Amino acid sequence: MWLRQRRGLCRLLFWTILLVEIINHLVYSSNGVYVHNNTQKHDDHLRGTRVDAVVAKDGSGEFRTINGAVNAAPDYSNTRFVIYVKAGVYHENVVVGERKSNLTIIGDGMDATIVAGNLSYVEGYSLTSTATFAVFGKDFIAQDMGFHNTAGAARYQAVALVAAGDRGAFYRCKMVGYQDTLYARSNRQFFRDCAIYGTVDFIFGDSAAVFQNCTIRPRKPLPGQFNAITAQGRVDPSSKTGFSFQNCVVSPAENLAGVKTFLGRPWRNHSRVVFTNTYMHSFIDPNGWVPWSPRDRASPDTVYYAEFGNYGGGAATAGRVRWKGLHLGMSSEEVSMFSAESFIDGSSWIIPR
Repeated sequence: MWLRQRRGLCRLLFWTILLVEIINHLVYSSNGVYVHNNTQKHDDHLRGTRVDAVVAKDGSGEFRTINGAVNAAPDYSNTRFVIYVKAGVYHENVVVGERKSNLTIIGDGMDATIVAGNLSYVEGYSLTSTATFAVFGKDFIAQDMGFHNTAGAARYQAVALVAAGDRGAFYRCKMVGYQDTLYARSNRQFFRDCAIYGTVDFIFGDSAAVFQNCTIRPRKPLPGQFNAITAQGRVDPSSKTGFSFQNCVVSPAENLAGVKTFLGRPWRNHSRVVFTNTYMHSFIDPNGWVPWSPRDRASPDTVYYAEFGNYGGGAATAGRVRWKGLHLGMSSEEVSMFSAESFIDGSSWIIPR
């Protein structure tokens, strides 16, 4: 209600706190480009929100490339700069540098507006440099976008998205790759209603990341490989990093008969991952978790892995590995520690839907 009463503040306030009823479509008016939704009923306070730049492959916007629009955004901005990217496949490697704060990028849908790259680690690039889309600026928001790395399984590590800037939020986005798809590298990250596809360690890094209502889709790896959904890399036991999955769905993207798929393995000794209230398809290996190396009989005792309230054929815990760091009985207080509010201080920068 307070937003409706202060329409003059919509542009600053709405985009600054985002993830309260975000928009779906943009249309033109005589005064520029405005948020509008032609397909669903919308709250009134969303109408009239202006965007600052339009990207279109056909030349109908100010920019033909996403990088062009990003580079044109002001540096170290204290107000939100909104870029609308029209439907299409954009073959470029986009970098949102540290100077580009308070930037929002909105597409026409995770399967309609796609950024595609094909760089890989085996070609001599650093892992971060393989990213199709990399974010280092703080307070970044992406909505209705697809980020793909098409290098393929045979080229091993190839990142689709790097999320490194503090308070990054991704809403209705799709990340597609094979090994190392989503590099949640550092700082606080929030993913909601996203879809993530990959094979080996395809959600990895050392950020404090919360995944809400996301679909996790393991796909077929190279022959002889197994799938590990997560490879969280916490090094310092006092660090507040880790991955928290809430109300998600873990299901195969294709027939994975004969392919072992695990919830994760510890990239570093203090790796921390929690799954709560998540559907797990029966293709998940009964062990649940796997050591980092085949030479290791178990993980370090210092990891923190937890499962609570999950369901589906893959959620049964009777066959789970017997690790000191695996917690299968969590109290409500422990579960609340990994909520968006507690784990990433979400109440200070995200308003829950």
